[in-house]
Amino acid sequence: MNKLKLIVKREFLAKVKNKSFIVMTILSPLLMVGLFALIVFLNQKNSEEIRTVAFVDESNLMESVFIDSESTKYINLTELGLALAKEKTNEFYYGLVYIPKKDSLNELASSILFYSNESPSLSLVGDIEHNLERKIRDLKIEQLQFDIEKIKAAETVVTVHSENFSGEKSSKMGSMLKMATGGGFGYLIFMFIIIYGTSVMRSVIEEKTSRIIEVIISSVKPFQLMMGKIIGNALAGILQFIIWMISAGFLMFAITLILGPDATEVAANSTQITNGVVQQVQESAMSDIQLALQEIKNLPILTMFFSFIIYFLGGYLIYSSIYAAIGAAVDSETDTQQFMMPVLMPLIIAIYVGFSVIENPHGPIALGFSLFPLTSPIVMLMRIPFGVPWWQIAVSMFLLIITFIGIVWFAAKIYRVGILMYGKKPTYKELYKWLKY
Repeated sequence: MNKLKLIVKREFLAKVKNKSFIVMTILSPLLMVGLFALIVFLNQKNSEEIRTVAFVDESNLMESVFIDSESTKYINLTELGLALAKEKTNEFYYGLVYIPKKDSLNELASSILFYSNESPSLSLVGDIEHNLERKIRDLKIEQLQFDIEKIKAAETVVTVHSENFSGEKSSKMGSMLKMATGGGFGYLIFMFIIIYGTSVMRSVIEEKTSRIIEVIISSVKPFQLMMGKIIGNALAGILQFIIWMISAGFLMFAITLILGPDATEVAANSTQITNGVVQQVQESAMSDIQLALQEIKNLPILTMFFSFIIYFLGGYLIYSSIYAAIGAAVDSETDTQQFMMPVLMPLIIAIYVGFSVIENPHGPIALGFSLFPLTSPIVMLMRIPFGVPWWQIAVSMFLLIITFIGIVWFAAKIYRVGILMYGKKPTYKELYKWLKY
């Protein structure tokens, strides 16, 4: 036991004192927050850009459709004709919408053209199509001699509220919160396994190629050495993630303070509208906050926290044991490629299955992969926010623990033989033989 502690301490200190570890620990939060700030900045600049679109309406029916918006300004060039309008648009404007004169509305709907030098924005073309469709629909209704105003008054927006049989209500915000929470936990485990599992493998390969392993193995058992590497790298990784979360939180708070004056100015300008509108906005904001807090309260927080610890440890220990065995079996990192795909496949499948979990968290696919030990650390955590029966969680954890014990046993046997094997590229058949030694 004392030897295991020494190995864990050695691996932890070797990882923490590594220059790349220190640099990435400092730079990663800056890069993540900087990337987030850049995306927000670019989106703001993109939304501030105003595109001027001209239109020629030879039908004299669609002029009312072209109403200026925050990002688009329309100019009527019908009087110039199509030829002159195309020349002027080519020189000054973003694009030109041409609406020809046709005998029927159906022909008109299929004859509208958009001229531009570049590929037009899909959102802009979609908005124009939507507005033209509604206008043509209204014109058809007029031709049928129906009262359009009465028909529009009959249009009703239906909102379906969700509630289970115990009286607990849910909303779209709640579903989005559950999706974000489950997806966040799943991706966190996925990233941790990939980053620190490969770190364990590289550490084993480095010691094996430098022949240090021959000295170490004379003092400790191979199993102790393997578990010491796994636990030491895990502790270093957990420390790095904690530092990332704390520093990223402080940076986000600082950015919020920096952007505070702008937000205050916007709020001050908004008060110039009317007191009634401001009060409506404030009430809506308070309602959203209360709804968000209520949805957070409805989440199974204790179950999520406990499950995250179990699946986090179980998933990491399973895959890091496999990575350690692979590192012991090969002589260089290039030789690991033939073994990496079978290891990565369950993780990749788990991420993709996560999308179907969001759509149908209690379906047979979600249930099956949340019980399968190699995918359950990711898939089950994505399911838990939506509510999972306790027996499914218990079965999944039991299978995870049993699988962990089995894989660690197999990995230790491969590790015991592989760390002293040089000059031979192992095959799957060779690894199978090592399990019998």
